[in-house]
Amino acid sequence: MSHPGMPGTQPGPDGKPAGPVGAAGPASPEQALAELRAGNRRFVTGEPRHPNQDAGRRAAVADGQQPFAVIVGCSDSRLAAEIIFDRGLGDLFVVRTAGHTVGPEVLGSVEYAITVLGTPLVVVLGHDSCGAVQAAREADATGTQPPGHLGAVVDAVVPSLRRADAEGVADLDGIVDIHIAQTVEAMLDRSEALAGAVAAGRCAVVGMSYRLAAGEVRTVAGAGDLTAADPAARAAA
Repeated sequence: MSHPGMPGTQPGPDGKPAGPVGAAGPASPEQALAELRAGNRRFVTGEPRHPNQDAGRRAAVADGQQPFAVIVGCSDSRLAAEIIFDRGLGDLFVVRTAGHTVGPEVLGSVEYAITVLGTPLVVVLGHDSCGAVQAAREADATGTQPPGHLGAVVDAVVPSLRRADAEGVADLDGIVDIHIAQTVEAMLDRSEALAGAVAAGRCAVVGMSYRLAAGEVRTVAGAGDLTAADPAARAAA
């Protein structure tokens, strides 16, 4: 990881150049979310621009980075954030674990991005048909524990299963949505730095679910100023 350095150029929500990173790039949670939504629309419609993926961008960010969003995503091989959101080098600070489970290393990585790099948006990115959630569901139903460190993934998902039971949610994708919201809340509860940045309006957190077949992301949870500007996040919050 490196500290902010040389600026690069990235497109705005309409795909046109928005100027140097850190200058005219996304500086607020709302702007950052708009960039992600615009990129996902391009990906879904089959019109990606593949921004910031050339030699010029590589050179521009070689000495520093100012990503506009942190993506805490599931490790599923079909959930590559830069592709889903049509972004490039230096745009996204990506942390991935099975089932987007959150431990100290994940929280430390998020805190680095928001406190050192000044990243204004944190996204928890889950997806339908999540294998980690399904594995936890099966282990919980049978009373068996997976071998090795897989048990840690199951244990991290179990609180979401309990919440789903309490809310009467039984379908897998409904449980996934709850798990995404649970992860957002857990991060805010466990990280004073993140909660403080959200309270101060410097950062926001949003939970999104990706549809594997359609390629679309939708908002299922949110915390911070972006919920006032994003109807989907406001409804989910």
